Amino acid sequence: MCDSIYQRRSIRKYKKDEISGEILEKILDAARVAPSGKNRQPWKFLVYGGEEKKEILKKMRAGIKRELKEPLFKDSKRLLPDADNTLRIMMSAPIVVFVLNTNGVSPMETIDMDGRFTEICDSLSIGAAIENMLLRAQQLGIGSLWIGNTCFAYKELTDYIGRSGQLIGAVALGYPDESPDARPRKKLKDIVEYHIG
Repeated sequence: MCDSIYQRRSIRKYKKDEISGEILEKILDAARVAPSGKNRQPWKFLVYGGEEKKEILKKMRAGIKRELKEPLFKDSKRLLPDADNTLRIMMSAPIVVFVLNTNGVSPMETIDMDGRFTEICDSLSIGAAIENMLLRAQQLGIGSLWIGNTCFAYKELTDYIGRSGQLIGAVALGYPDESPDARPRKKLKDIVEYHIG
């Protein structure tokens, strides 16, 4: 597992080869066993491939176009080219897994302080589940990309999905068609403070 932690890369180019159902289940099962606050297991994984993937990504494209004309985010104009590039990557990946917080609500809704702390805890749990997916995929020779740009098409995607809960993001999966070098990381001494004794 340690090798997977250090060898994992964000993959943005995929081969056309399909992922077998057996390998896909192993990746998703790794997400299932992730730690979760109060054992709430607040996740739902919606797996899209083939024509179904094309349809949901049409909704994402529509959301990005709408965001260009009617922005919900202050910095949309600067960020949308990256979202468009992410969409292209998602289209090239054989599988895209959309991840929901089943206890969450739309970020456009106001929630009380108790709800906010629960949402934070659930988001941390879902992050652990996604990381498990990425590491298991790496172990099995599958490339992955953790995607947050779904936020620009939040309404379009959630309307299409038609389920309650909060859309957290997505994960693209496929056999890698690139071998990127490791990205720069901060030094351990710059991110850790010891307060012992």
